[in-house]
Amino acid sequence: MAEKPSIPKGTRDFTPVETARRNYIFNTIRARFQLYGYQPIETPAMENLSTLLGKYGEEGDKLLFRILNSGDFFQKVPGDILQSRDSSKAASALAEKGLRYDLTVPFARFVVQHRNELAFPFKRYQIQPVWRADRPQKGRYREFYQCDADVIGSDSLLNESELLELIDAVFTDLNLKVVIKINNRKILTALAEYIGHPDKVTDITVAIDKMDKIGREKVNEELLLKGISAAEIEKLQPVLALSGSNEEKMDALHGILSSSSAGAAGIEELKKVFAYLENTALNSELELDLTLARGLHYYTGAIIEVKSAEMAIGSICGGGRYDDLTGIFGLNGVSGVGISFGADRIYDVLDKLDRFPQETGENTKVLFVNFGEEEEKHSLSIVRMLRAEGITAELYPDPAKMKKQFSYANSRSIPFVATIGEDEIKQGLITLKDMAKGTQQSVTFPELITAVRENR
Repeated sequence: MAEKPSIPKGTRDFTPVETARRNYIFNTIRARFQLYGYQPIETPAMENLSTLLGKYGEEGDKLLFRILNSGDFFQKVPGDILQSRDSSKAASALAEKGLRYDLTVPFARFVVQHRNELAFPFKRYQIQPVWRADRPQKGRYREFYQCDADVIGSDSLLNESELLELIDAVFTDLNLKVVIKINNRKILTALAEYIGHPDKVTDITVAIDKMDKIGREKVNEELLLKGISAAEIEKLQPVLALSGSNEEKMDALHGILSSSSAGAAGIEELKKVFAYLENTALNSELELDLTLARGLHYYTGAIIEVKSAEMAIGSICGGGRYDDLTGIFGLNGVSGVGISFGADRIYDVLDKLDRFPQETGENTKVLFVNFGEEEEKHSLSIVRMLRAEGITAELYPDPAKMKKQFSYANSRSIPFVATIGEDEIKQGLITLKDMAKGTQQSVTFPELITAVRENR
């Protein structure tokens, strides 16, 4: 007996209904991207590992999917490494390419390679899959789609405020309530200075970023393990627990970090972003969250994360400012800021809350019953005319029993079934059955078009 086929853990198949719903998400996001002036690009699924390694921190590097070199991949591995069984050294020799971890680093590589063809500031959007060798769990997959929008070649904080408006508009379009959280990496740098550990800003940032997942007690335990004393951790607590309005938090923070130039710069940037949004009525809550750190090491200014306000799930959108990412590839002094929508988690939220529209626009509207050769020929001509009108229509391919053809329509959730027999051909009519109401009527071709379009 043949072994039952399967797919790798952390990946999924998508049925026609699921694919139509995913396309609804992609199309909603794409429409907003285009409305805000972003241009589409695509990059390869695989990149050279030299492009990817070192851009996501030590933890991120461990999650890269590596692609074995083609041919005899052991050929390039020195014998001493094979004998030592050192997996990290062997991996570098066995694989020169990897699957992209996100869309931002490949975008930076793209900008450097194509800089003579681009007009700056360059606003791009990209909707493609990414891969991470993470532990699969609810809401976390090894293969998933990101929907990114970035502006590169501009230092203006107007870009940050526009991206916040864009986030709000997308989730309003999707009928989802969210909380948009914002912080600034300069403030996190200042906090490390404040407790006397400017050398451990990365350790502090990585630990704080887990606050929502593991809680404050576990975060404090991790900080202790990183060599930060209990007294220094205690000094950090009031800052992370600041409450009140965004303005009140910034005022309190200004007093605490007044001696830090990085802190002052971070607070000033946040104030300017909020000022740009003063006359904008956002539908989403915008919250200054000082525990927000985001683990990616290339962020240098604003950092953004979006959570559902209606169910517990990880972030469904995030991003931030990166001032020196392209410098890694030899193009210095080009600042950028971007966001990424997690389409798969957005799908899970819409599905759980039953917020998908009943009609995604991708299903067949009318199925024509096949009675035999003459009726088939007549029905096919009408199917073609409907398609010319932009109405999705099908003719059942075989003259099967009526029950089977109607059962097919029900299983596909096709709203109308049309029958054209000998009498209908003579009279120039179509018998149209509304599958939801169970009613049927004889209609002309123009009346058929009207009935179907009114059902949308």
